[in-house]
Amino acid sequence: MIKYTNMISRNWTGLAKKERAQEYIAHLNNETFPKIRAINGFISARILHREISEGIEFLIITEWESVEAIKQFAGEQYHVAMVPPLVREIMLTYDQEVKHYELK
Repeated sequence: MIKYTNMISRNWTGLAKKERAQEYIAHLNNETFPKIRAINGFISARILHREISEGIEFLIITEWESVEAIKQFAGEQYHVAMVPPLVREIMLTYDQEVKHYELK
């Protein structure tokens, strides 16, 4: 396994309608993840989910070599969540901003 120094973890949460949770997973696997895999500096992506009374809560974690790599995906305002119209329809609530953490 390659160890990156100062790797950045990008974390976003959203609460999906139960009946549309699989649609969101399909969107990530078929649309979002293929696009970000092509970006130089992208390392990995994970989908975490759990059922709660209101719906299905998702935590999406992507890992990057640098903030510059994230900007290739999200632009200069890289802290603002990128939520396409389809995902807005699927979600009941979602983070407007993404949390970034340095991995040491």
